[in-house]
Amino acid sequence: MLSYLHAFHAGNFADVQKHAALVLALRMMQTKSSAIAICDTHAGSASYDLDHERARKTAEADRGIQKVWQRRAALNSADWAALLDPLRGFNDGERVTRYPGSPAWISQYLREQDRLHSWELHPAESRLLADWADSRPGIRVIADDGLAGLLRQLPPPQPRLLVMIDPSYEVKTEYQTVAETLQQAWQKCRHGVFLIWYPILPGSAHEALLSSIASSAVRKVLRSEIHPRQAPERGMSGSGILVVNPPWGFDQRLGAMIEAVADGVCLDVGHSMSWLVPE
Repeated sequence: MLSYLHAFHAGNFADVQKHAALVLALRMMQTKSSAIAICDTHAGSASYDLDHERARKTAEADRGIQKVWQRRAALNSADWAALLDPLRGFNDGERVTRYPGSPAWISQYLREQDRLHSWELHPAESRLLADWADSRPGIRVIADDGLAGLLRQLPPPQPRLLVMIDPSYEVKTEYQTVAETLQQAWQKCRHGVFLIWYPILPGSAHEALLSSIASSAVRKVLRSEIHPRQAPERGMSGSGILVVNPPWGFDQRLGAMIEAVADGVCLDVGHSMSWLVPE
């Protein structure tokens, strides 16, 4: 949707889960030296100002990354360090004021042999993203529909593939479109690692996405969900990630990351992990 701007939601609890999964998957794949094609279908901006009026209007980051930042000294695992160290490079105070979007998270770990393809349809966001990427090698920005662009990109010339799919789902048909795109992309590149984010909203519209994927030919789909124990009065009551072909041990490591912040002092969320579709 051209009306959607992630700046209103940057750094919320869903971003914490989403970017933890994204960075972990990328770093685990990079234990092998072979090149990775990385596709980010709904890239947004490379960076968000959490003091901007858009972010402050919802204050969602206050219940997300700001709480994690307050507990950063206790989050001493290598997997959490992979997120906190880049944040320290952008922020030097007691609050996070600059929060990276998914392309910026990926760029932190992009190797010379890897390539990032980022799609963003919103004209203003796409221009900001292109300006940011202009001086960064290995990154291509495409002002187009990311789901259609992903299918045109596959199979990639690189031997391995990592895909991040996280639309706004403002249009209800996006759930089915994402499910269909995943199935087509998987057929083109069955060894690829696909991350699909979805919001959990009143009415359970996300169930259409889950049931469509569960009944498809796609195998080995991990499901991770977090639910704030004090649900907001409106908006998301939870956040979910599907990971197709997760690296070995990914479920334990992501689970440990979420559990490390899922208490009353920090994110105050419940976490569940299961296989939507087994191998």
